[in-house]
Amino acid sequence: MSFDPSTERFEQEITVLPQDIDLYDHVNNVVYLRWVQEVSTAHWFSAATVEQKEAIGWVVARHEIDYLNSARLGDEIVGQTWVGTVQKNLFERFVEIIRVHDHKVIARARSLWCPIDLHSRRQMRVGADIYKQFSVPNNNS
Repeated sequence: MSFDPSTERFEQEITVLPQDIDLYDHVNNVVYLRWVQEVSTAHWFSAATVEQKEAIGWVVARHEIDYLNSARLGDEIVGQTWVGTVQKNLFERFVEIIRVHDHKVIARARSLWCPIDLHSRRQMRVGADIYKQFSVPNNNS
């Protein structure tokens, strides 16, 4: 599989469920954060090798999210994610949650993820293959 992290976006459909709706008849802000994690994790599982998935897990060190528009029950939603730069062992990832019918970005997130060894549950250093596949070069370094 050839993957250029600087241009590739992973996309996943999202279903708005009745339990996602809050008192104001739109998707609750906490649900967007769950979607960010689900889309990000789905990207890892779709792109990583079997060996990588058996050895490496990811934990979030930071989330930043901007809520730009509202989603409601019945809306068709798509999550798109792509990788950013890496600093030390923090991998940057971007996610946009998009309403399909009008193509509006309803939430935009930036997260920092840290790889962990699935056996020890401790932070780990990863190989060049992970850096190449899940980060873009940082031209400021």
